[in-house]
Amino acid sequence: MSRFIRDLKVLENIKLSNDFYLMTLETGMPGLEIHPGQFIQIRIDGSSSTFLRRPFSVHDYDTVTGNMKLLIHVVGAGTKKLTEYKSGTSLNVVFPLGNSFSIPQEGARVLLMGGGCGIAPLLYLGRVIRKNGIIPQFLLGFKSSGMIMRLEEYRDIGDIWLTTEDGSAGERGLITDHPKLAASSFDMIYCCGPDAMMKAAGRLATSMGSECEVSLENLMACGFGVCLCCVTETTRGNLCTCIDGPVFNTKELKW
Repeated sequence: MSRFIRDLKVLENIKLSNDFYLMTLETGMPGLEIHPGQFIQIRIDGSSSTFLRRPFSVHDYDTVTGNMKLLIHVVGAGTKKLTEYKSGTSLNVVFPLGNSFSIPQEGARVLLMGGGCGIAPLLYLGRVIRKNGIIPQFLLGFKSSGMIMRLEEYRDIGDIWLTTEDGSAGERGLITDHPKLAASSFDMIYCCGPDAMMKAAGRLATSMGSECEVSLENLMACGFGVCLCCVTETTRGNLCTCIDGPVFNTKELKW
């Protein structure tokens, strides 16, 4: 698969909440082979404390226009700097990187679980799954109703179960505590979010006799498997999350 290093124009950078922004980049490459679960690395210029590129999941990609969307969680100086990029400015980006989620066969029952910013790669995955004739079930979890974002976009693709930790919307509690899970079964579970949530998703899949793929959020620097800072322990040995992942079947992970 081809990879590119290019300056991409920022088309939009919309504030969704105090901690999240939705950025749209113009790749100028309609029909580019980008798969759900892959990520990009952005060089952040103008931040004196940010020396390395930052990884972001591909939140959405339009094969007709070539435009790519990113969900940016503001957690430090680098991501804070990204909120200052306005329409018409550009970012130096390496893309697309990593492996991808598998695409289920027609008729499969699939659950897409995302917690907080872990919802990011699931929109594009759900869109591709829907194009393949499957209506996915989304299980999305947030700390409170004020942190819920992009819900209508997910609802346009599939059905939604919602949880909030404080009970201000949907079911109260953790995402894996949703009561409908106890009466449901799936052939494939896809998950992204905190480690504890992904581990719980793996246990849920085992109890259902289903497969489970997770997108790890390990720290990354190079994106090419050179720096070794994103190594994760698997049944196949120590693997780099950036090139052998970020998507892994939970049966492979030595958690």
